[in-house]
Amino acid sequence: MNTDKVIYTLLEGLATLTLNIPEKLNALSSPVFEQLLTHVERIEASIDTVGCVMLRGNGRSFSAGHDLAVLSEGEKPGELEFQSKVIERLANLPQPVITAVHGHCYTGALELALAGEVILASANARFADTHAKWSLTPVWGLSQRLPRRVGAAKAREMMYTCNTYSGAEATAMGLANACFSDDVFDVEVEKFVRKVLSNSWFSLRENKRLLIDTDGMSLESGLAHEVYRTRGFGPDMQARIAAFAERKRQ
Repeated sequence: MNTDKVIYTLLEGLATLTLNIPEKLNALSSPVFEQLLTHVERIEASIDTVGCVMLRGNGRSFSAGHDLAVLSEGEKPGELEFQSKVIERLANLPQPVITAVHGHCYTGALELALAGEVILASANARFADTHAKWSLTPVWGLSQRLPRRVGAAKAREMMYTCNTYSGAEATAMGLANACFSDDVFDVEVEKFVRKVLSNSWFSLRENKRLLIDTDGMSLESGLAHEVYRTRGFGPDMQARIAAFAERKRQ
């Protein structure tokens, strides 16, 4: 049995990071982030072999959130800053990051999930921000990423009420991109990521870079950045066009 707290697998261009403390509903702690950082560093240096990254959880849940037992004992100096920086490194990987959520996705787990540009939810997923329930405030990016994803009004609702939202509700508000029934969740997630990987990995990386670089810019500045700072086309363009033309001839 694999005892790593984060399991790394690579299959046909998909790097999967699986939270692996199922007996604790994948509760988050510094040891988890230390292993996560090791894998993130490997992926950063593997653009030729990794085209897309998926983050998910083992067992009954994606993650129940920050380990409250650790919180009650008090974090060591610098731990929260370290954890935040790991999430930032994950979010800013060159490759697209997709989060697959089933079961619990509460508070710190929601902050981690938001590192993915795309969130895919199972029907049994349960999303919540419960910082206020425990007299806490976000330190892993939720106050910035959540309103950018669902809008300021909905983010305030989530942060102020600590309400729980199903996979379908998360999709309706734009938190999740899609919700799949539990029995086909894994199959549909695999289909989604393989669809992403079928496209040019060069374009995937460049599109992500363009979106990150222009976030917050005015329309005028963003358009200028797109025109003058783009790489335009990748090394596989000619081959892809030729393959398309060949299929048309057949």
